[in-house]
Amino acid sequence: MVACVVKDWQGAVSGEATLELATAKPETASHIVHRALVRQLANARQGTVSTKTRAEVRGGGRKPWRQKGTGRARAGSIRSPLWRGGGVIFGPKPRDYSQKMNRKERRLALRTALMSRVEDLIVVQDFADHLPRPKTKELVTALQRWGIEPEQKVLLLVEDVSEMVALSARNVPTLKLLRADQLNVFDLLYADRIVATTGAIAKIQEVYGD
Repeated sequence: MVACVVKDWQGAVSGEATLELATAKPETASHIVHRALVRQLANARQGTVSTKTRAEVRGGGRKPWRQKGTGRARAGSIRSPLWRGGGVIFGPKPRDYSQKMNRKERRLALRTALMSRVEDLIVVQDFADHLPRPKTKELVTALQRWGIEPEQKVLLLVEDVSEMVALSARNVPTLKLLRADQLNVFDLLYADRIVATTGAIAKIQEVYGD
């Protein structure tokens, strides 16, 4: 179990929140998290790249010159892979890059990745009421009050994405907004700091706790 200090909108300590998630054993933690990360990145690949072989390139049906007597190398098609405008040898074709991973393993990797970032986790009170209108500057100022540097990459976890919070956060290039039930290994590891509301912590405990 991890106890986290809760900060209010002004950055003052207002309470404490606990997070208790089962994680992988230390000797296998890095391996299972790595597998989950590789799977996520592989599944994001479209696999639509395609090149044409000599059989698929338009033209080249006629032999360019006779077999013997010209002094030039023999050639059967102007679409040979050796020629400019010819086909591609062993080029990429559409394929499926997706990898499988058991659901229990995926959830274990996600919990392990999250618990490994507790030192970079900042828990704050729900602040949707403090943004009655879209105001990026106020959100950025609040992040600084919570101890986050302007150049740091931030993952902001909320229980429910309100319209005003989403509009305030979308113009911050170093900030990514996620719902607590949409966690993924890449975003957890990529961010320099993780900011979670108390509602998000409760949702994470509900969804991912065993």
